[in-house]
Amino acid sequence: MNGKLTLIATAAMGLEAIVAKEVRDLGFEDVSVENGKVIFTSDMKGVARANLWLRTADRVKIKVGEFKATSFEELFEKTKALPWSEFLPVNAEFPVIGRSVKSGLYSVPDCQAIVKKAVVEKMKAAYRKDWFDETGGFYRIEVALLKDIATLTIDTSGTGLHKRGYRYLHNEAPLKETMAAAMIYLTNWTPDKPFVDPFCGSGTLPIEAAMIGQNIAPGVNREFAFEGWDWYKQKWIDEAHEEAEDMANYDQPLQIFGTDIDHKMVDLATNNAMEAGFPDQIAFKQMQAKDLRSKQEYGVILGNPPYGERMNEKAEVEKLYKDIGEVYRTYLPTWSVYIITSHEKFELFYGKKATKKRKLYNGNIKTDFYQFWGPRPPKK
Repeated sequence: MNGKLTLIATAAMGLEAIVAKEVRDLGFEDVSVENGKVIFTSDMKGVARANLWLRTADRVKIKVGEFKATSFEELFEKTKALPWSEFLPVNAEFPVIGRSVKSGLYSVPDCQAIVKKAVVEKMKAAYRKDWFDETGGFYRIEVALLKDIATLTIDTSGTGLHKRGYRYLHNEAPLKETMAAAMIYLTNWTPDKPFVDPFCGSGTLPIEAAMIGQNIAPGVNREFAFEGWDWYKQKWIDEAHEEAEDMANYDQPLQIFGTDIDHKMVDLATNNAMEAGFPDQIAFKQMQAKDLRSKQEYGVILGNPPYGERMNEKAEVEKLYKDIGEVYRTYLPTWSVYIITSHEKFELFYGKKATKKRKLYNGNIKTDFYQFWGPRPPKK
């Protein structure tokens, strides 16, 4: 298999522009943005590079084909016409998943079965076999129908890209690593500034900040589906890893801190940071968010506090918002503060209107990302 591929990096709602910037910064071409995805072209090595480097995308998929399908017969024939044998070896394991939105072919199980049958028929002709035992590499096919347009893809990532390999344990409502990285990108933080997460939980935000600060590729400590594919050359994987190693800046000093009121969370975050390779670069401490003080200036506070969605927690959470607002304005006047919450009256209790506000989805929860910009530091 050689030549150019069309790749799709899927993205959570609201993060498409951030994923697109990452894709462009990696040097990929023909970048376009649609709802929930970023489309771009690449050579074969790009499959490895995209999976290793994209911090805010959910998955990377190969686009096999796209066409209009208003009947099951049309879906079958057009799927069968695609070059499946260029991607799937004779022993490939190829389950089919699907989804359908605003399309006449609304039965997802039927669409999956038809696509599976069409791919099998194409492979029968290509390999001159009547049976496939599917004992080889894993090639998950997806048929996605949107307004009668069918897009056929093969997933290259396997487990979602938010699984970095360092967070074996987490709290009950963990922030996804991809969302954490996106939130950091939305701040004005640079590695020379102090960074504090006052609600650190299992440590995701501080760990992602450390990886960004030292330019460590987020996927270096995990495996991907494409690594088990017969036609994907080991040299492409090796070259991508060598590039990632060369670009990492392990000597970049960091001032990253995480605090939490629960000492068990602090222990958990400390262990996760060690797994991620940051035993000394991140400091964790058990303390209340309102007790935060610092002699340093022009730092960044980035927090994912409780939202108070349960009635018995609402008053307590609103008091927390009031307390941190008073503390940050009084004791950290030069710092920039970034808070994500679903509480619609956060600004009222915090005591200040945000410089900027952005809608984000934390999982299925609709939230606002409040940005309180501090003053610019004096020019050196």
